Amino acid sequence: MSGFITIALIFLVFIIIYQIAKASEYATVIRGEEKVKVQTNRTIAWLLVIFFLVGMYGIWKCHTLLADKMLPPSASLQGAEYDKMFSVTLWVTGFTFFVTQALLFWFAFRYQSTEKRTSFYFPHNNKLEVLWTTVPAIAMAALVAIGLKNWMNFTSEAPKDATIVEIVGKQFNWLIRYPGHDGVLGKRDFRKIDDANNVLGLDWNDKDNMDDIIAQNGELHLVVNKPVKLLIGSRDVIHDVGLTHFRMKMDAVPGIVTTLWFTPRYTTAEMKKMTGNDNFVYEISCDQMCGKGHYSMRGTVVVQTQAEYDAWMLAQQPYYVGTHPAAAPATPAADSTKGPKTDSVKAISMK
Repeated sequence: MSGFITIALIFLVFIIIYQIAKASEYATVIRGEEKVKVQTNRTIAWLLVIFFLVGMYGIWKCHTLLADKMLPPSASLQGAEYDKMFSVTLWVTGFTFFVTQALLFWFAFRYQSTEKRTSFYFPHNNKLEVLWTTVPAIAMAALVAIGLKNWMNFTSEAPKDATIVEIVGKQFNWLIRYPGHDGVLGKRDFRKIDDANNVLGLDWNDKDNMDDIIAQNGELHLVVNKPVKLLIGSRDVIHDVGLTHFRMKMDAVPGIVTTLWFTPRYTTAEMKKMTGNDNFVYEISCDQMCGKGHYSMRGTVVVQTQAEYDAWMLAQQPYYVGTHPAAAPATPAADSTKGPKTDSVKAISMK
């Protein structure tokens, strides 16, 4: 019964709309079609002007209300360049948007149809075509060039003194591997992966693996003002290492090692003070849909001073010792004051 009443009401609404339209049509005939047309055009023109002004005010108001809710300053030196690129892009596109929309609404108001003004058809003009094709193309090429410069900056060869850290994604968490006291990451072989005893497939025939440290809680420790190079991979499907606060992201692809490097510039403690949030943490997100547990694939980054990092490393147990309790204790984990031997880091075997 309720369904019938709903259908009847919808039908009545259509009848009312139809009757209103017919009444409007009759009123137009009585009052004079041309006169009504001019009045309608004038009303629409003013409404467009009001819409433009209200829209511009809305954009400004949203900016003032939400500006303090945006991300804090970039936590990496390379990310600061990204923020500059974003600002340039925003100013260029924002200026273009304002000018084009202002002209659009002004022309609609200024050149509205009247009894004395007729339409003028302007089908083609070579100069205008060249102008509005060339200028945007040059502007876009400049913006792309700036973007490529920043991309090449953090995907180029890392400095010689950069810390080497491997980050591997798997459904649905991050595995972080650090080199031990020798500063060298040992070889990996996917055929040796065992969730119980060898989560990354480390080749125990390679002695460089004996002191490597694996953090399975997705916690990445970095030293402030010291470059770090990330070796990124995946154990199963495509993931993506998203470092929003550092303005970085890179795909983690099975069978391929991708890299990026950056220099943290604020410790976690400093960022807590800057944001006024005692619970602030740098996050590692997976920015690629990777399965039903994608939403929970989250890690954290802890940026520390060199002394804090050294103390943390000394407290870690090499992964080999944890998986071979009967074996003799391996050499202590790290002495990062000597710096990693990045020039001797071995290529990760993905065979």
